[in-house]
This record gives sequence, structure tokens and C-alpha cells, in this order.
Amino acid sequence: MSFLLRLPAALPAVLFLSGEEGGNAAKFLGLPLWVWQILNLVLFFAVLLYFVARPMTEAFRKRQREIEERRIEAEKQRAAVRELSSEIRERTSRLEREIEEVRRQGLAEGESARAALSARAKEEAERVLQGSQEEIARRLAAAKEELRQVAADLTASAGTEIVSREITAEDRHRLLSESVEKMKAAR
Repeated sequence: MSFLLRLPAALPAVLFLSGEEGGNAAKFLGLPLWVWQILNLVLFFAVLLYFVARPMTEAFRKRQREIEERRIEAEKQRAAVRELSSEIRERTSRLEREIEEVRRQGLAEGESARAALSARAKEEAERVLQGSQEEIARRLAAAKEELRQVAADLTASAGTEIVSREITAEDRHRLLSESVEKMKAAR
């Protein structure tokens, strides 16, 4: 394109170089040949300008518009990404807060459950201890009663043995008589 702007300045130099040498310059249709060469060159540049430069300019403009549209679309996408990134950060922050709240709540519930289980275990231990003490007391009372019974049986047995050894037939007769008289009197 810059070559076309320099063409008018170069035209006199071309005319000078193609000038007539001697007197027999070549002519076509009554015009010197160098005029036809310049006309041909101007026509070539005009055709080149019309068929090449304009479409290329149009192609460049179209490409520039596409690039601008893509840039605008990229900016829109970048804004959407920033918005999405902000939303993700917000959600992540919210989730972290919720997780921390759940963790605190879980710890509180765990402590509460541990305290409840500890209290229940203490109550159960107390109940078992009380039941054990009652069972021990019952068994001790039963053992004492059994021991008294055995002691009474042994005492009665020993007493019977002693009495049967020490009591004579005469004592037996006297005891029997006294018993009978007491019965008669009681009637």
C-alpha cells in the first residue's frame, strides 16, 4: 500500500529513463511507448488495488471484528469465571463454617452422651452394688440361721446324749409322773 503512495513521486524518474533516444521512439496508436507502459503500470496497480487491496482490507477488517468479538466474549467469560470463582469461594467458606458448626455440635453431643453414659454407668454400678449387698445380707442371714439351726441341733443332740447318760430310770419315772400330773391339773 505504501508503494502506491510513492508511485506519483517515481513517475517522473520512469519517464526520464524511458525517454526518446535519438529521434526514433517507438509508438503505438500514435502515442509513445513509454506512455503506454505508464498507463499499463497504473492500470495494473488499479486492478491490484481493486482485486487485492480491497478484499485484503475487508478481510483484515472482518478479522479485526472477529478478534474484537472474541475479546468481548473472552471478557464476558472471564467475568463469568470471576463470578463463579467468587461463588465457589463463598460456598466453600459457607461449607467450612457449616462443617465447623457440625464439629462443635458433634463434640457437644459427644460430651453430653458421655456424661449421660457415665451417669447411667454410675447408677447401674450403684444398683448392682446395692443388689449385691442385699444378696450378701440375705445369704449371711440364711447362713447365720443355718448355723444357729446346726448349733441348736448339735446342742440338742449333745444335750440329749448328756441327759440320756446322766438320767437314770428313776429320774425318767419321776419326770413322767410330774408331766402327767401337770396335764391333769391343766385340765
